[in-house]
Amino acid sequence: MVMRRDVIVVGGGHNGLVAAAYLARSGLSTLVCEQREVLGGAAVSEHPFGPDFTVTSLSYVVSLLPPDLVADLQLARHGYHVFPQGPYFAPRVGGDYLRLPYDRTERHREISKFSVRDAGAYEEYEAHLARLGAILGPLLDEIPPRLGSRRPPDLWRQALLLRHLRKVDTRGAVDITRLLTGSIADLVERYFESDAMRGLLSVSGVIGTWAGPRSAGTAYVMLHHHIGDTGGQAGAWGFPRGGMGGVTAALAASARSFGAELRTAAPVARIRTSGGQVTGVTLENGEEVDAPVVITTAHPKIAFLRLLDPADLPADFVDDIKGWQTRSGTVKINLALGALPVFASHPDFDPQVHGGTIVLAESLNEVENAYQEAVAGRPSTAPFADICIPSVFDDSLAPPGQHVMSLFTQWVPHTFADEPDDAALDAYADRVIARLEAVAPGFTSSVLHRQVIGPHQMQAEYGLVGGNIFHGELSLGQMFHARPAAGYADLRTPVGGLYQAGSATHGGGGVTGIPGRNVVRQILADRRAARWRRRSGPVGAAAASAPR
Repeated sequence: MVMRRDVIVVGGGHNGLVAAAYLARSGLSTLVCEQREVLGGAAVSEHPFGPDFTVTSLSYVVSLLPPDLVADLQLARHGYHVFPQGPYFAPRVGGDYLRLPYDRTERHREISKFSVRDAGAYEEYEAHLARLGAILGPLLDEIPPRLGSRRPPDLWRQALLLRHLRKVDTRGAVDITRLLTGSIADLVERYFESDAMRGLLSVSGVIGTWAGPRSAGTAYVMLHHHIGDTGGQAGAWGFPRGGMGGVTAALAASARSFGAELRTAAPVARIRTSGGQVTGVTLENGEEVDAPVVITTAHPKIAFLRLLDPADLPADFVDDIKGWQTRSGTVKINLALGALPVFASHPDFDPQVHGGTIVLAESLNEVENAYQEAVAGRPSTAPFADICIPSVFDDSLAPPGQHVMSLFTQWVPHTFADEPDDAALDAYADRVIARLEAVAPGFTSSVLHRQVIGPHQMQAEYGLVGGNIFHGELSLGQMFHARPAAGYADLRTPVGGLYQAGSATHGGGGVTGIPGRNVVRQILADRRAARWRRRSGPVGAAAASAPR
């Protein structure tokens, strides 16, 4: 007997779990099918070194999960808790360091060690970002309208978009344009003169991207990560208790509490359609589940080129998906440590140092050179690293006195996703460890275990095509109404009843849960519209069929 549900969610990552929780809360029978043995997608805690150490395999900090979503789904009741991350700490090879403490006076003193001018400019820089964030931030939560559509409902939603631009004056319009089209180098070099500041701040513009700090569009990537709210502090980051798997465990518990069914080791082989409408899914074991609504949170190249027959989709939509840029040169390194690193420039333990964001980047030019080496087909000689030690705050992650360290590093050639080179990857990881050894002598001897996850493993094991953690590059041509295809940034697809809510949709690119929440809003709105059309008869049907 074929099982039937109101909604099937393909993929049990954080967006799929958010969608399942909201759907079940709305009274819809909901089934989540996750291909791996564990829920969470890229936001997962695992035990590669045995049960004593818990590491967050890929995604490693939380910032963009909306507080109202946390409240709606009662995540705190299900164990969700975030330890605020400390500020930036950038140890340097020459024996000094740059810190950006949260206290304004202390931060001014720290930056002044490198440049008095930079210290004075930092507040202006932060105010500039805050102004832009106040305008662009609310758009992150929006379902993009179908720009260019002439259907009355779409025209109405396009008009609503203008409400976000009411406060934009001529100065703001230029600043937004420069942010969206400029590089992070353009931005930080306008404000700062020291290599220390430029190098540290440039990392936020290229994290997870196939682009260097001098590449157009990387200024927006920085702002994308700057917009967040963890524990009430705008732009803050935090460590979830239990690692990132703690986030998805709370989401899973929430979804189950509302009645959703979550299945692991249940890979979907085919999303079934008939007459332009979705009818359900077929699992790899042959089991069929029928549903009038299916949500895919898989990478768009997997969802629309593998799980569906591209011949059943419009040619221009297929062309958009085939052309979707999803390159990456990211390497995630996870370590188990016998002791905390002792930095030559700051040897004493300080939770605001060891529990902060530790960045290895001597200068912006060094970061750019690392990217250019990978573009030329060579793993970076001096990779940058964005490092955190969550066990400083969360003692559930490692035995007493021991720790886990997460290193998000770049770049190796993006071709490693399809053509892995294990020897080159290991040598690259050795160079990252050597960079830490240079600023924290004795560090290498403290490493108990090492896990190196390159683009190929990200692609093959976690479904991140190209190894891209955002399911697609955050470039200007792949944002807002263009994410991931023309006319379908509203989370619908060309197939009736089939929706999308992965990180390749607007609001994704980080552990936000926004696509998962917004897709439920869209589904419920479409259900209300369908009921209205049935009651309205031919007039309602005619309005619905108006050309785009």
